[in-house]
Amino acid sequence: MPYKKFEEYNIEVTEDIKNKFQSIISDLGEDIEREGIVKTPERAAKAMQFLTQGYHQNPTEILKGAMFKEDYDDMVIVKDIEIYSLCEHHMLPFFGKAHIAYIPNGHIVGLSKLPRIVDVFARRLQVQERLTHDILECINDTLKPKGVAVVIEASHMCMMMRGVQKQNSVTTTSGFRGQFEKIETRTEFLRLITADLT
Repeated sequence: MPYKKFEEYNIEVTEDIKNKFQSIISDLGEDIEREGIVKTPERAAKAMQFLTQGYHQNPTEILKGAMFKEDYDDMVIVKDIEIYSLCEHHMLPFFGKAHIAYIPNGHIVGLSKLPRIVDVFARRLQVQERLTHDILECINDTLKPKGVAVVIEASHMCMMMRGVQKQNSVTTTSGFRGQFEKIETRTEFLRLITADLT
């Protein structure tokens, strides 16, 4: 059975972005009729739509669709969530991991929804600081937990490939609300995301 892709893209938007990529590639000095390049503008147009699909998704509705009443009121942590995003300054990738914790206040959320909202916000042109804030506030405003914490560790290609060209640098951002603003709760969270529990 032949391989088939099931991705769907707006034909008009794809054509418009494709034409722009053709101009960019040509202006850079490449032959847009060369065999290896001729389909690149369309591929790039589809790739950019995929990488920015978060603009068309609602993270609040994702969380609300999987909220359940539950009396559990201890810390819930989902760590090592892979992140792939595009820096809004150079449109180069940054990638790493997010660690999220919340303390329920009458409701829990399906665990898979936390990585889902990470993807929604990451699939936009971003800076790591705002990405951290967006995830934090979405969880805080929607679940209304007793506390929420988000830590993101990421490497930025705009620092690694250009500019200062520092290949081993990692940027860490964090945000805390509610009970995680207390030093003992925050310390427990940070200990758990760095611990090897296996």
